[in-house]
Amino acid sequence: MRARHGLPFATGQARRSREGAAAVEFALIATPFFMLLFAIFQLGLVFMIDAVAENAVLTASRLVRTGQAQAQSFDATAFKTAFCDDMSVFKSDCPDRTTIDVRVVDQFSDVTDPPLDENGAPDLSQTGFDGGAGQNLVVVRVWYRQPLLIPSVSQAVTNSGTGQVLISSTIAFRNEPF
Repeated sequence: MRARHGLPFATGQARRSREGAAAVEFALIATPFFMLLFAIFQLGLVFMIDAVAENAVLTASRLVRTGQAQAQSFDATAFKTAFCDDMSVFKSDCPDRTTIDVRVVDQFSDVTDPPLDENGAPDLSQTGFDGGAGQNLVVVRVWYRQPLLIPSVSQAVTNSGTGQVLISSTIAFRNEPF
């Protein structure tokens, strides 16, 4: 007996041998696809946190620039609280993940990056809070540590090897007269 195109008809054996092929093909493609999808979501989250942190730094820095922080005797903890209050949905772990550095400088060109530690991340142990007086030049720097869930994303965005990305935001301004 011959099939339509001249091929031997084998009573469904050819059909049975292909059963499960779609499942195997899906299994081969699904893992990289979902890893890529989660990596995109993770990077999107990092970029969103970066934008939120930048806005929170601008808002908290305004308190220093206008003299409100000095009038309320802000210290590093109070400034960090003001920053974290503006981190919207990310404020629950914000104080533990955040390091701030607010300092008066003579010239904006005097601002240098903090030294790097053995992992290539900024050494944040030499930070402080000094909002200055009216007309002072002030630099506000905030670092926010965001853990990454996917190892491949961690390797792509940071060389620290810690499984987290360090988001930084810096603003420099002259205090208003107050």
